Amino acid sequence: MTTANGFVRVCALSELEEDTPKRVEVGSTPISIVRTEGEVFAINDVCSHANVSLSEGEVEDCQIECWLHGSSFDLRTGKPSGLPATQPVPVYPVKIEGDDVLVSVTQES
Repeated sequence: MTTANGFVRVCALSELEEDTPKRVEVGSTPISIVRTEGEVFAINDVCSHANVSLSEGEVEDCQIECWLHGSSFDLRTGKPSGLPATQPVPVYPVKIEGDDVLVSVTQES
């Protein structure tokens, strides 16, 4: 269910384990939801280098690592911090309402 401002409930906050990515889909967009350092982040779940799921990687220092070739992406910005990835992956706004985690994948022009 989409709210008027484009946010969609993706999971319960209580379902998220610290530093353990959870893969969800909003429409046809795969997203990795990550709870770390007291915040919740939403990042596109597809590595920009190898087209594999980032939610299968590890989280450390507010970065998610691609399990295949080791590129890490900043959960705040989506920017890669090392090769082989050179392109960022999209990140999405997150809101917490009670125990609900809401994400907006609407692209603003």
